[in-house]
Amino acid sequence: MSSHTAPKSGASALQPFSPSAVRAPSRASLILGFLAIYLIWGSTYLGIRVAVETMPPFLMAGVRFLVAGGFLFAVLNVRGAARPTRAQWRDHAIIGTLLLLGGNAVVAWAEQTVPSGLTTLILGASPLFMVLMEWARPGGTRPTAALWAGFGVGLAGLVILLGPGALPEGIRPPTLSVLALLFASLSWWGGSLFSKYAKSGAEPLMAATLQMLCGGVVMTLFGLAVGEAPRVHLATISARSWLAWTYLVLAGSLVAFPVYVWLLKHSTPARVSTYAYVNPIVAVLLGWAILDEPLTSRIALAAAVIIGAVAIITVAKNRVPATPRSST
Repeated sequence: MSSHTAPKSGASALQPFSPSAVRAPSRASLILGFLAIYLIWGSTYLGIRVAVETMPPFLMAGVRFLVAGGFLFAVLNVRGAARPTRAQWRDHAIIGTLLLLGGNAVVAWAEQTVPSGLTTLILGASPLFMVLMEWARPGGTRPTAALWAGFGVGLAGLVILLGPGALPEGIRPPTLSVLALLFASLSWWGGSLFSKYAKSGAEPLMAATLQMLCGGVVMTLFGLAVGEAPRVHLATISARSWLAWTYLVLAGSLVAFPVYVWLLKHSTPARVSTYAYVNPIVAVLLGWAILDEPLTSRIALAAAVIIGAVAIITVAKNRVPATPRSST
């Protein structure tokens, strides 16, 4: 998961800032807001791919979120936001570790060898994990027939994308990198579920800020622990990697995320969640157009199937209540 701090977790952790009535936004404002999360979040996979060309992935991601989280924390303090409690720090440290170290930073590591378009398609099937993890948790809910159908379609999309003969020699990602992306999906959705059921609470933007700060610290420490520090040579970091990193901080973390929160306040969760259909398309097309990444007919078919699976799962979760899991 790219950049944005929390595509799906945001849907569980973020709610409108307050219930107070505000003037309804114009149609043009809503359109611009949706374009922002569609295009910016879809482009962050390309940004990560370019940034890790000359930056070590865990330190790149860690410093990115430390900068973004530190800036937002300062802004919230100036605005007089309530100080987070110890329980809130603890819970959001767990969430930030799962979402950002296990999710975002592992994606950055994998993108050293996996094209950005393929990355977003593999991650695009991640709602499959959410279905199973929601069922497996204590007191979880049994998937409906529609959710199982979406699960099956998503698996078929992954087989089309990664099965034998799917990709030409030389562009097939290493197995370890694919497994890392699947792990990143599990970690992301694990953090999302923890965020959904955590009891400590926090104002939405403060919650995201704490996740960025704590996740940034953990990612930075992990990068140091795995020996990335000797790879940091400012003179060898390319201008385009700096540009990509700056874009991730400013556009991905500080622009798209607040817009996402604003959209949750002024639109419906079902409409806002449509970014999950659009982001893979944006990422694949940008990778193909800018980095000359592969875009074969089979990749296009896999993209259509995976996006269809996400649509089935999203609609099923929004419209059909799941059945509680049997205790037997």
